Amino acid sequence: MDTVRRLARSVGFEVSLEFYPPLTREDRRSLFLHKAIARHLMEDPQGVVARARSTLALMRRKHPGASQLLREWDVLLDRPLPELLPVLEDPGPRARELRHVTPFAGVLSAAERAEVYRAFAASEEETS
Repeated sequence: MDTVRRLARSVGFEVSLEFYPPLTREDRRSLFLHKAIARHLMEDPQGVVARARSTLALMRRKHPGASQLLREWDVLLDRPLPELLPVLEDPGPRARELRHVTPFAGVLSAAERAEVYRAFAASEEETS
């Protein structure tokens, strides 16, 4: 690690190392779904964000205990796409937690969800 730190500093960077649990099957499936949602978001940013805002308002009324995560989504939905899209595909712990209360429910059609689930199942078979 010292060699890596010295190398990073030699080019003006610092090194940060984080440890977190591996993705669960549910986390990996959620990533697959959110990658598909990200494609919709790139194709129709205004429409998808408007739908997410509507879903977020409903979630706020139904699940007041999740208010911190919902506030984070509210802030993220105000950001430009280049700042929002990475959250959808980030494997890190905070993004995982955010995806558990995603405001993007309903963006994918039933057929699209089914296709994502098939692709996910195939990828799981490949890695096992």
